[in-house]
Amino acid sequence: MIQIGEAQFDLSDPVTLAVFVCCGVLGLILVLLVFMLFRPTRIPAPLARQLQALGSGQEQLRGNLQTVSDTQANAQTQLIQSLETRLATVQLQMQQQLSQMQERTNQSLHGSAQRTTTSLTQLQERLRAIDKAQDNITKLSGDVLSLQDILSNKQTRGAFGEIQLNDIVSKALPSDSYDMQKTLSNGRRADCLIHLPNPPGPIAIDAKFPLEAYEALHRAKTDWELKSAVANMRTSVRKHIRDISEKYILDGETADGALMFLPSEAVYAELHANFPELVREGFEAHVWIVSPTTCMATLHTMRAILKDARMREQAGEIRKTLRLLHRDVELVVSRVGKLDTHFRQAREDLEGIGTAAERAGKRAAKLDNFDFEEIETEPPAPILPVKGTSNS
Repeated sequence: MIQIGEAQFDLSDPVTLAVFVCCGVLGLILVLLVFMLFRPTRIPAPLARQLQALGSGQEQLRGNLQTVSDTQANAQTQLIQSLETRLATVQLQMQQQLSQMQERTNQSLHGSAQRTTTSLTQLQERLRAIDKAQDNITKLSGDVLSLQDILSNKQTRGAFGEIQLNDIVSKALPSDSYDMQKTLSNGRRADCLIHLPNPPGPIAIDAKFPLEAYEALHRAKTDWELKSAVANMRTSVRKHIRDISEKYILDGETADGALMFLPSEAVYAELHANFPELVREGFEAHVWIVSPTTCMATLHTMRAILKDARMREQAGEIRKTLRLLHRDVELVVSRVGKLDTHFRQAREDLEGIGTAAERAGKRAAKLDNFDFEEIETEPPAPILPVKGTSNS
């Protein structure tokens, strides 16, 4: 490394070395020219030889510089070729990687498109299901509003309870075991009268309920409204229990109890949860409060009672039929004994016929041999009377 002023030169670089050598040769030539100008014309032989040697060295230096230049050009050419080859390889690799990345991107986009299509299809199906559910909700809202309109009127509410009661009773009991809208001897009409045997006797069911008190209880917002609705609820239910007890429990005509049918499970749960004293008062008045579920269970119990009562009613017919069956069996046994006697007599007659046939065969064999002298005199066989003809 040589530093001249602020510039630095690296002697290991061939170009830098060649430049320094050229500069040195040029300086030496200039020195020789100046010497030759100020010296006599005649050049001594030793100087001539030195000049000749210097010229040869210059030619050799020029050749070395050309060699260095050619070497550097070849090195640059090889370097450029190597760089081009490397660049082509890198470009090919980059193209391959880009192709792979593009293929993966296309696959990813294709998969994403398929997933998006599937998701959109599922979303459309769910939207259709939601639309259908919305339609059902709209229809149900209309049904609820219609039911609310029905329950807001006493007559329509009573008809709704009677229809529900009729549906439950018709599914639980035979058609000949109950009457709907049956008029009693006191002129009162029961919504349903179940014909149970004595005891307990026919049981009446009432399907009307004061729903206004229950609705007022659930509409109450202030403490005063709640207190008033609770008092009204107790008063209405007590009056309804008392009316059922007076109208549908008749001594000697109906059972000593009646059923108060509630067409709503919510009202039934409200009474048992918050008004247990009303339920106890109903028990004391022999008025049993039932909901659609408990009414079905009660009716199944009544069905078992009806079945047992009908079995008891038919027990006499069953015993009479058994006696007749026993008499028929005795007749069959007697007829079988007489038939056995006939078979025994027929067997004895067959045995006598066989004996007579055997003797007749022996005599026929002797006659066939003309051996009359050896025939023994035997008494004629008695003729047996045919039995069994007069005993039958």
